[in-house]
Amino acid sequence: MAKESFDKEIQFLRMLVLTSGAYNRKQFAERLGISVHTFDKTLKKLKEVVSTVYQQLPEEQGQEFAESLRFNYYGSAEPMLLFLFRAKSLKDSESQRIARLLSALHEQPLTAKELLDICCTDEIADVSFPDEKTIRGDLKYLAEVGVIRKEPGPRPFRYRLENDLVHALSDDELLDLFDFVDVMSNTQLPSIQGYLLRDGLRKQLSRKAEGNESLEPFLYKYHYYSRILDEAHLFPLLSAIRYRRKVEFLYFSPRMDQSYASQNTNPLFARETEGKQETALPLKVVYDHQYGRWYLLAWHSRSDIRKYRLEGMTQLEEAEVVSEDFFEKKRQLLEDRIRYSWLIDTGRPVTIQCRFINPQADGAAHNFVKERVLLQGQWGRIVEEDECSFVFEITVNGTTEIRPWLRSFGSSCEVLSPAKLRQEMIQEWKEIAAYYESF
Repeated sequence: MAKESFDKEIQFLRMLVLTSGAYNRKQFAERLGISVHTFDKTLKKLKEVVSTVYQQLPEEQGQEFAESLRFNYYGSAEPMLLFLFRAKSLKDSESQRIARLLSALHEQPLTAKELLDICCTDEIADVSFPDEKTIRGDLKYLAEVGVIRKEPGPRPFRYRLENDLVHALSDDELLDLFDFVDVMSNTQLPSIQGYLLRDGLRKQLSRKAEGNESLEPFLYKYHYYSRILDEAHLFPLLSAIRYRRKVEFLYFSPRMDQSYASQNTNPLFARETEGKQETALPLKVVYDHQYGRWYLLAWHSRSDIRKYRLEGMTQLEEAEVVSEDFFEKKRQLLEDRIRYSWLIDTGRPVTIQCRFINPQADGAAHNFVKERVLLQGQWGRIVEEDECSFVFEITVNGTTEIRPWLRSFGSSCEVLSPAKLRQEMIQEWKEIAAYYESF
């Protein structure tokens, strides 16, 4: 499966959306760490994928892909960058062969030998006939992802489609399931598998509804496209944590000028990259709701606990397995370090006190400021309270991560201590006030 090219396309799309097409071809290629020729090939491939997956979108002749992506993303509630996962990891020959396998299994359960005969008798231009090893590899892959299952019985084993769920439910039950999956995939983490399941249910409902368009009672607007792209590495990392396995990857920090480097197989054309080759033991994956970012917290042999942003990880591969005692020791070390982390900060703990002003609106039904502080304040507590305000106290690792939360309350929050944080907040509000001075 083409994992390396998928990394390239992830970084390609991320930069395309972030820069809004501001780079020319040469600047784009330099930022990605690829050649202009590779840039053109990637752009052509993405155009083909978009035209295949989103056939309903209007395409004007000569329209730039960047313009099309920007228009369709901001003008539609559909998370457009999800199309990359639908086209992920399968070459053209693989997708055609798997389509023939699924089409054959749709009729009846078949053995690997029978499926091989079907693939070798279909007359499709420019497609080479597979061998038995290839067919068995495809069947193993489809069984792992839950598309087919092996039927009980003696050898040779027979395989059938795993579609009992949609056939066992009535139309109303199927519609209820679609609504539930639609809500959960748009509001919960992670989302990719939910979106793919939702699309499968939508197709099934469309077949039964015979053109009825009123299938979706909810409409969502997706904002964090990077969250979708970063989920490409999420499940391999969760698997590595489950089985106590180290991972190897090429990492590009946000401060680097490049965000990708191609895998060079010819030493004559090898180029230097800014990425760092890392080997680490994954311990925890954290999602930052405020900025829509995924973080990996891992143990590194040279620097103890290290933090990585998933958007900078490429060429992810599994490495050796560690013992259960070793893994538990490092996991406990991480838990001790992030005990007072607002998110992932492992700095020195500091106690913060803030005064929150209660809403003074006449006839206010409830104190929404207090409700939000109690809901989002994690392990903090109210230490003082009167009719007009209350004092909230919390101990956190450093003040960097909690500052945006405090700032989001506006004039309803006053930092009391420590004095350094209070002065920093005063300076920030002075800068903000200067933006709104009259000309």
